[in-house]
Amino acid sequence: MRINERRSLWRRVKPYVAVFDPPLLLLLVLLLTTSLITLFSASLGIEGKIEDQLRNIAMCVLVMWITSNISPQNLMRIAVPAYTVTVLLLVAVALFGTIKLGARRWLHIGFIDIQPSELAKIAVPLMLAWYFQNQQGHLRWHSYLVGALLLMVPVGLVMRQPDLGTSLLVVAAGFAVIYLAGLPWRAMLALVVAGACFMPVAWSMMHDYQRERVMTLIDPTADPLGKGFHIIQSTIAIGSGGIMGKGWTKGTQTHLEFIPERTTDFIFSVYSEEFGLAGNLFLLLLYLLLIGRGMMIAANAPNFFTRLLAGAMTMIFFTYAFVNMGMVSGILPVVGVPLPFMSYGGTALLTLGIVSGILMSVQRHRKLVQT
Repeated sequence: MRINERRSLWRRVKPYVAVFDPPLLLLLVLLLTTSLITLFSASLGIEGKIEDQLRNIAMCVLVMWITSNISPQNLMRIAVPAYTVTVLLLVAVALFGTIKLGARRWLHIGFIDIQPSELAKIAVPLMLAWYFQNQQGHLRWHSYLVGALLLMVPVGLVMRQPDLGTSLLVVAAGFAVIYLAGLPWRAMLALVVAGACFMPVAWSMMHDYQRERVMTLIDPTADPLGKGFHIIQSTIAIGSGGIMGKGWTKGTQTHLEFIPERTTDFIFSVYSEEFGLAGNLFLLLLYLLLIGRGMMIAANAPNFFTRLLAGAMTMIFFTYAFVNMGMVSGILPVVGVPLPFMSYGGTALLTLGIVSGILMSVQRHRKLVQT
């Protein structure tokens, strides 16, 4: 009788505990383990980084577990309120936001500062997936126009702060939903042409520091000890790793403190110097498998809403990794985008935990959602 009671209790608890997708969870464990190994080396001489990151990882897992337990039907119900609140908070930031390091990105509420642009990474694709789900069956050209407007309102508010890195992530996730909803190729071609024509206007609208980053990308040696210093030292570190790397904790660029922000945005430089091309191929494989698993979940999703949402969440993984690796390698301008599950920091990990939890929710509830 006692054995049966224990089994019965487990069966009641199991749906709320065993919520993680095993392949996705395994990839996240491997990435986070690699992160801690690299962060240990990058933070030598800096106390408390590993302990803080362990707490961040614990919060990430908790948020991921909570999100995994939210069904896609409930995600649909909160889509409109989440989007509305996010836009209102972004407007509040524009009007009353706290300025830090020359940017107005934070809103002081009570005893904490929040960054509403982080909410936009989730709320915008959630809203777009809800909108196209309701439009399914009678999509017209104006449906995509409305979708573009829903995307550009929060993106414009984020760019005004200014925060180019976050706006790129929101655009990527939002455009993924619009594309997966069936955006015609002709419309995509028109967007590319329009974007090319808009470049001179966009250049004139950019802030001085943004234009300087683009010019630094073109020729970092023009100011090697100033604005080009970060890119030059980062590429030296990546190249000096060679095939097998210099060895764990033996990176000279890292420990002589030539690499800026070596625990956050430029942690890939630390990893490349110490583990070389072989380590980079291993890390790229993990990201490819992570993105592939996300796309598989999206392909097997039971309805239009979950397919769009899972595809957008997967695009967030891709954009994080592509932009960060591109920026530290000198092929993209430097923007504040961390390397997913590798860089030190709590805010990005919480966002990525929600993204992972949504993918796990779609996978977990796929048999429970009516097609």
